[in-house]
Amino acid sequence: MEYNVHTLPNGIRIMHVPSASTISHACIIINTGSRDEPEGKAGLAHFIEHLIFKRTEKRSTNQILNRLESVGADLNAYTTKEYTCVHASFLNPYLDRTLELFNDIIFHSTFPEDEMDKEKSVILDEIASYLDQPEEAINDDFEDMLFAGNALGNNILGTTDSVQNFTRADVINFRKANYRTNEIVIAVLGNYNLKSVIAKGTKHFADVEENSPSLNRIKPEILKPTTSNIYKPITQTHCILGAQTYSTHHKYKAGLMLLNNYFGGNGMSSVLNLQIREKYGIAYTIESSFAPLSDTGIFSIYFGTDKEKHQKALSLIFKEMKKLKDNPLNDIQLQKAKNKFIGQIALGEENRIGLIISMAKSLIDHNKIDSLEQVFEKINNVKATEMAQIIDEVLAPEQLNIFTFNPILE
Repeated sequence: MEYNVHTLPNGIRIMHVPSASTISHACIIINTGSRDEPEGKAGLAHFIEHLIFKRTEKRSTNQILNRLESVGADLNAYTTKEYTCVHASFLNPYLDRTLELFNDIIFHSTFPEDEMDKEKSVILDEIASYLDQPEEAINDDFEDMLFAGNALGNNILGTTDSVQNFTRADVINFRKANYRTNEIVIAVLGNYNLKSVIAKGTKHFADVEENSPSLNRIKPEILKPTTSNIYKPITQTHCILGAQTYSTHHKYKAGLMLLNNYFGGNGMSSVLNLQIREKYGIAYTIESSFAPLSDTGIFSIYFGTDKEKHQKALSLIFKEMKKLKDNPLNDIQLQKAKNKFIGQIALGEENRIGLIISMAKSLIDHNKIDSLEQVFEKINNVKATEMAQIIDEVLAPEQLNIFTFNPILE
C-alpha cells in the first residue's frame, strides 16, 4: 500500500496513506506502555490514557468527548505493554479537527486532582470486572509468571494498591520521561493529497517541544519453566501453557506467525480446534497466540474445560505437538497453511483503522512498512525446514510454562 512519511524537526513523524473512501482514519501512536512504568507504578500508562480525555488547558471533559462525536466521528484509545494509541474514524472534512484534538489531549492535558480521583474509581471497577472473568485474568497472571521481575509482567490495568497511590507528580513525570517526540507517529488514511496532510500535521504538531530521552527497556530473562495451580471460586478449569519466544525483529517471526495460525490461530480449521473441540468435544474455546514484542515474544495456548477433562485436554495438546515434531509439514501441507493465512491477512486489510494502526506501529518498530505483497512474500518464503526448526524450538513441552485456574474443590 502506498504511503509517505514526513518527519518534523521535533522528531514526530506524520504518515499519509491515500484512500478513495469518504471515511478517514487517523491515529497517534506513542512508543510507551506498561513495560515502561517505574517499579510500584503498575497501570500508570493506562491511567494516563484515561486522563487525557478528562481536561485540557482549553477544554472540559464534555468538550473533549463531543469534539468529534458531534460530527458523527468515533474517538477511542488503548494501552498495551509497549504502546499508547489514540485513534479516530471520521468523515473526510474533519481531519483538521481530529489532528487538533489529538494535539490538545496528548500535549495539553492538565490532569486535575478531582478527575484523577474519579478515574481511579473507574479503573478500580475495571480491575474488579476483569478479575471476574477468569478467561481474561489468567493471561495477566500467566505473563506475570513468565516475566517475573520485569515490568513486562505488569498488569496493564495495574493493581488496586498501585492505582490508589498514583499522584499527579507520577503522571507528569511519566509523560515527560516517556512521551518521546522521536517515538511518536501520527498516521492518516484518507482521501487527501500529501501536501494537505503534511500542512495540517505541521500546523498542529510542529510547535510541540522536542523531547527525546533514550528508550531504556530491560530485556526480560528467560526463566526456568514453571507449573502453577491457582484455586478460585469458578466452575471451569482455565489453563495457559506457553513461553517466551521470538521478537518482532527475529528472522523466524513470519514462520511462527504461520505456525501459530495453522496450529491454533484464527478459524475453525486449526489443528487444536479440530482435534480438541471438534473431535473430542473437550473444550469450547481452545486457541494459540503469538505476540511479538520489541525484544522478546509470547507464544501461548489457552483452553477452558470442565475440571474432569483438564488433563485429557493437556495430553491431547502435547500429542498434537509431538505429531508435528515427528511429522513436520510437507510442502503441500505448508502451502495450504500459507494460502489460508494469506487470505485471512488480505481480508483483514478491510479493517482500515486496524490497518493504519498496524502501519504506524511498524514504522516505530522497523522504521519502514512492508507492502501487502512483501508480507505475502515473507510468508511464502517460509521453508519446510525452517518450519520444522520453529516447531522444535517453540512446541517443546519441556520448555513450556503451565498456569492453571482450578475450581475450588468441594
